[in-house]
Formats: sequence, structure tokens, C-alpha cells
Amino acid sequence: MRCRSHPPNVETMKKALITGASRGLGRALTAGLAAAGYAVVVDARNGEALRSAASDIRAGLPGADITAVPGDVTDPAHRSVLRAAAGEIDLLVNNAGTLGAAPLPAMADYPPDELRDAFEANVIAPVALIQLFLPALRERGGAVLNITSDAAVEPYAGWGGYGAAKAALEQASNVLAAEETAIRVWWVDPGDLRTDMHQAAFPGQDISDRPLPESVVPALVRLVTERLPSGRYRAAELVPA
Repeated sequence: MRCRSHPPNVETMKKALITGASRGLGRALTAGLAAAGYAVVVDARNGEALRSAASDIRAGLPGADITAVPGDVTDPAHRSVLRAAAGEIDLLVNNAGTLGAAPLPAMADYPPDELRDAFEANVIAPVALIQLFLPALRERGGAVLNITSDAAVEPYAGWGGYGAAKAALEQASNVLAAEETAIRVWWVDPGDLRTDMHQAAFPGQDISDRPLPESVVPALVRLVTERLPSGRYRAAELVPA
């Protein structure tokens, strides 16, 4: 996503942290929020890819404030580094996650260790990050955006591990929204997108008919900038008129 508009003065910028931002939806949303005037701190496991993504976004949006902090969100030490690097934020986007076991196995055959890893990446790490940043988010009237999936609510064969983890994240989000009324809490299904993760779920298949991640960025930016009520959303419902 290449954006040509200039961000506002750095003193007026809000700040967002986006996990899993080296590619796919995380990268696209980084560009979208930077264009909307946010300073953005990003992370991903692949440091080279993360720095390259940040550089490309800056090239398309001169003056964009993007700080790359490589690491794995399932590592408590990295989460502490992220907290120190990001400082006081207005928006936490938990986008990083894992598909889990692939090719997608039936629940009867799902390796317990891989199921545990899926919950660690898709539930435990996001909740741990929320806990780290909640004091600042409360003070600033900030927001949490958790990226989820229709697999959290639909019984797709083979998607049991991923879907169960996303369902847990959705319920954690739902309870958090009830408890933390000083902030916004959103959990959003972006729909099927043309991403590496989606391709891994369908090895050898052509997924070029799926929309690119950039297609849902306006919907997510609308959610953030208009501060819609806490709750579950589908990106398709949020497309600006």
C-alpha cells in the first residue's frame, strides 16, 4: 500500500503498536494507520522482512514514523522489549498469530503440542500484551483491536485448532470489553484474504480470487478513527460509504 499524503505534525500523532507487521494484513494496516497520522511501532519474527516493510512504507509516505522491533510475541522477554520501545500507546493491534498444524488436521489427529503452540500465539500472547499496555490505554482512553476469523464461529473441517484459539481470543475480548469500559475493545474478522497464512491452509491451490489485505484497511481505519463501540465486527460491514 503506497500512500502519498503527509502525516500531521509528530506532536499531534497518536501511537499504535501492530504485531505481525512484516507482511499481509499487519503490513497493510501499518501503512493505513501511518497515512491516517499514527506513529506506528511494529514487530514480527523475521527482522529482515520487518525492516524492509517499514522502509517500503516510509518510501511511499515520506515522514512516516515507523519503529521496527523484531521478535516473537510468544516470548515474554520480547513483549517486555515491545512495552519499553512503544511506551505510551493509543492503540494495540494484536494481529500476529499462527495457523497451527498444517496441512490442516482433523481434531481427532491434532497434535497436542501444536495445539498448545496455536493457543500460545493466538490467545496467550495477545492477552499478555494487553495486560502490559492496559494502564496506558486506560489513561489515554485508548483501544485494543484483536484480529480474529470466521473460523472462530463457524465449524470448518480442519480448522479446529486455529478456530478454537480464535474463539478463545474472541471471548477474552468480549469479557475485556465488559470489564474495561474506559477503552474500546474490538475483535474483527477481516474475511478471507490473499495472505501467506491463507495459502498455507490451502497448499497448492490458487487463492488469487481472494482480495488483497489492503482491501480491508479502510474498514479497519474507519473503526479506529471513528471509535465505534466495543464489539465484534466483520470488515465487510465497516467499508466506508
